[in-house]
Amino acid sequence: MNVIKLKDRQELDRKTPSMPWYIEKFINYKLPDLSPSSLLEYVRDYETFLSWMLAEGLAAGPSMRDVQLEELEKLHMDSIDQFKMFLATRREHANSRTTISRKLSSLRSLFHYLSQIAEDEEFYPLLKRNVMAKVSIKRANKPKDTAAKLEGKLLQEREIDEFIRYIHEDYGSDAAANKQAMYSYMLNRIRDTCIVSLILNSGLRVSEIVNMNTDDLDMKKKLLYVFRKGKNDDTFKTPVYFRQEAMHDLQLYLSQRESQYKAPKREKALFLAIANGRSEGSRMTKRAIQEMVIKYAKRFGKPYLSVHKLRHSFATDYYLRNDLYKTQEQLGHASPETTQIYAHLTDRTMAEAIDRQKRDD
Repeated sequence: MNVIKLKDRQELDRKTPSMPWYIEKFINYKLPDLSPSSLLEYVRDYETFLSWMLAEGLAAGPSMRDVQLEELEKLHMDSIDQFKMFLATRREHANSRTTISRKLSSLRSLFHYLSQIAEDEEFYPLLKRNVMAKVSIKRANKPKDTAAKLEGKLLQEREIDEFIRYIHEDYGSDAAANKQAMYSYMLNRIRDTCIVSLILNSGLRVSEIVNMNTDDLDMKKKLLYVFRKGKNDDTFKTPVYFRQEAMHDLQLYLSQRESQYKAPKREKALFLAIANGRSEGSRMTKRAIQEMVIKYAKRFGKPYLSVHKLRHSFATDYYLRNDLYKTQEQLGHASPETTQIYAHLTDRTMAEAIDRQKRDD
């Protein structure tokens, strides 16, 4: 099992006993088909909903585990509307439309299972009335809408090379006045350049970068072997190509990985960090990579950049040179519909390129 899935499975096992028995039953029903990461999201969504029910007096409690099936059956549509309003307007961690739709979908899956699949000892449904069957969940984002939101927030053409070069060479000038920032930069410059270069030349997700081991890398074939998101098969890694442009950065990092990060032989992670108070390097975390990209992006003058936008930047550039299905395969999308984002993005990118060419001429 990959590193992130292993941690999520441990967290799932920790959280599930705090849920009512019927939710435990649902999680066990779904366990063979969904990844621990997906199921953990379900449980977090149920925590939010059950806590809200208790706070609103819709369940007697005293804890989430004590919320009864009968209390779910008595929920009105007004209650669901109030829950949606709570998600959209709460002071801390207000949710986007996409997140609200996902949380409602989690509830609908649970209520469907309880009312249509699970049975009591008399062969009757566990849930006699399903209020979530009345709830319509609008599709949060169409590819065209997502593309519109990303416009102007990605690296275009030569900016890809400029951002990689900035991390490798120019950030030091901007951070020279800060001794702590400079120390960290000089220690991790080669590694950070390699990670960003790899994402911008392969389109890998941050989870795929984190999970990668040294033996997942085939330099001769320019291949990486990764656990793809959404695939619950932990015995198979998908081969993903990276472009020639990443080769030098990978070679440079690999030449200093052991000496720079004091990597013990048992540590197989490709990308390492030395935590405070530790003498040996260990696998970088997802958060560390995300924060690293944001740090450089702000100094580069593009504070809206994130790891995922670097992936989008690669995908837009890749789609200009390939077709929809090659792009889908490279990115590991389950559906070509997701990849259609880049069809809309590249229309605008090509128009901007033509305008620039006219000005240059």
